Amino acid sequence: MHCTHCGTPNAVATRFCVSCGSPFTVVPVVFSTVRYAGFWLRFWAYSIDLLILAALPILLSVIIAPLFFTGPLALVGLGLAIFILPILATEGWFYYALMETSSYQATFGKRALGLKVTGMNGERVSFGAASIRYFAKILSHLILNFGFIMAAFTEKKQALHDIIASCLVIRG
Repeated sequence: MHCTHCGTPNAVATRFCVSCGSPFTVVPVVFSTVRYAGFWLRFWAYSIDLLILAALPILLSVIIAPLFFTGPLALVGLGLAIFILPILATEGWFYYALMETSSYQATFGKRALGLKVTGMNGERVSFGAASIRYFAKILSHLILNFGFIMAAFTEKKQALHDIIASCLVIRG
C-alpha cells in the first residue's frame, strides 16, 4: 500500500507511513465496481505486445546478420547464440515486469485497450509479482494455452498466471 501523502510503499498491515509518519485510513475496496478484463480484450492486448516484442530481434537480426553471413556457417550460430538469444530470453521478462510495475500498470498493448494489472486489492504489483506472473505464463503455454483460456471462465477473469501471482487484469 502506498502513502497518500508521500507515495512511499508500506506493508499492507502498516498503520503509519514508515517515511512520513502519516496515519493510514482503511478504505474498503468494493469489487462490485471493478470491471475485470475478459479473454478477448486480453488476447488483443497480448497480440499488440507480441508485435512490439518481435521488433527488437528483427531489427538486431537485420543489423547483425550481415556480419556473420560473410564467413563460415559456424559463425552464424555463434552470432545468434552470443547476441540474439540472450536478448530474446530477457526482453519479454523486462518488458512485462517493468511496464506492469510502472505508474501505468500496463504494457503498451494493455494501455491501448484501457487495461491495468493490479494486485488482488487494486494495488500496484511489485517487480517480483510481475516477474512471477511473467514466468508463470510459461506454464499457461505448456498446458496447450489452457492457462490463458481460463480467463474466459474464472469469476475474476483470471488466467492461470494471474492466479499464481495473485494478480488481476482490470479495465480502466
